[in-house]
Amino acid sequence: MRTQVAIVGAGPAGLLLGALLHKSGIDAVIIEQRSPSYVLSRIRAGVLEQVTIDLLDQAGVSARAHAEGLPHDGFELLFKGKRHRINVHQLTGGSRVMVYGQTEVTQDLMDARAAAGLTTVYEAANVQVHDFDGATPHVTYEKDGQTHTLTCDFIAGCDGFHGVCRASVPEAAIRTYERVYPFGWLGLLADVKPVAHELIYAHTDRGFALCSMRSNTRSRYYLQVPLTDKVENWSDDAFWTELRNRLDPEAREHLTTGPSLEKSIAPLRSFVAEPMRFGSLFLAGDAAHIVPPTGAKGLNLAASDVGYLWNAFADFYNDQSRAGIDTYSDRSLRRVWRAERFSWWFTSLMHHFPETGAFGQKMQEAELDYLVNSEAASRSLAENYVGLPMNFGT
Repeated sequence: MRTQVAIVGAGPAGLLLGALLHKSGIDAVIIEQRSPSYVLSRIRAGVLEQVTIDLLDQAGVSARAHAEGLPHDGFELLFKGKRHRINVHQLTGGSRVMVYGQTEVTQDLMDARAAAGLTTVYEAANVQVHDFDGATPHVTYEKDGQTHTLTCDFIAGCDGFHGVCRASVPEAAIRTYERVYPFGWLGLLADVKPVAHELIYAHTDRGFALCSMRSNTRSRYYLQVPLTDKVENWSDDAFWTELRNRLDPEAREHLTTGPSLEKSIAPLRSFVAEPMRFGSLFLAGDAAHIVPPTGAKGLNLAASDVGYLWNAFADFYNDQSRAGIDTYSDRSLRRVWRAERFSWWFTSLMHHFPETGAFGQKMQEAELDYLVNSEAASRSLAENYVGLPMNFGT
C-alpha cells in the first residue's frame, strides 16, 4: 500500500491531521494499534482553546461542537475560602474557551473519516517505522495474520507518550526534559449537574481540587492525592466528602452527588522531547510532549502541532515548498515550551506541596491574592489560559 502521509495513531491528533490533509487533497492512511472502542473509552481533556476550535472548523468537523459545546467566558479561583472570577473574555479582548470532551472530538473525527471513506487500520499489531532518515520511509504492521507495508513520503508520529515513533529515534538524536510531580489527580465522572456554570480551581491546605464538566448534565471532578494512593481506596462517598471539604460554603451547598461512571488516578508530569522532526518522521502531540492537566493544554497543544504540520505538508505538496517542513520543529517547540511554562506555573501555584511548609503555602496565597487584584496579572493568566495565537512571537 502507498500513501503520501502515513499517520501512526488514531487519537484526536492523528484523526485531526488526517481530516485537514483530506481537505487539502493530500492522501493519508492512519495506523492504530488499538480498537475504535478503546480509543473512545479514554476519559481525557474537556476544554478547547479557540485555536483548536478553528482547526476543527477548517477540517469541517465542528458542527456538533458548536451545537453542544459550552462556551465559557471565564473561570474561578478558590483560595482562603473565597472564589474569585477571572473574566477571560473581557481580559483578552473577546477570547473564550469551549467545554467539549475529547471523547466527543474523537467521535466527530472518526465519523467524518468514515463518511469520507478514508482508510484507517485499527488493531494493527507490531507497528514499526522504518528508514525515516533515508530515501524509502515506510511503516509495517501485522493484521489478520499477515505483515503489511505502507510506503509513504512522510510519517506523522501521533501515537502518544508510549508510542513506537519516538521510541524508534536513536537515543543520540533526541533530548528529553522531564519533571514528575509528587502527586496525582483522582478523577471522578458522574451524571450530575455541575456545581457551577464555570470551572472552579481550588487551592486549599488539604490539596488542590478542580470542578469541571463535560455537559450541563455530566460533571468531572478532581482531587489532588499522593502518588502512593490507590483508586480502590476511594469509595464514591469518600470522594464526595473530601471534595466538599475543599470547596467554599456556597459550592458545598450546590454540589450534587451521584454514582461514579468512571474513577481513576493519573500521575502528573511535564515532558518535552527535542527536536520534533527526524528526517521524514514528525512527532506531534503526546508523542513529543506532556503537560500536567492543570492548564488544560494537552489536547490543545496536540491540535496546534497538527496545525503547523498540516500547513507544512500543504506547502510541500501544493506549492513545492519545504519551508514549513524545515521549520516545523522549531515553530512547534516555541509554542510547546510556552504552554509547558504556563502549565508548570499554574500547577505549582494551585497544588499543595508539603515539603514547602507553611511559608510555601503563604507564598501561594500571596501570589493568588496578587493575581485576582492586579488587572495586569489577571490578563497574563487569561491570555495563557485561552491559548496564545499560533503566530505569537513570530
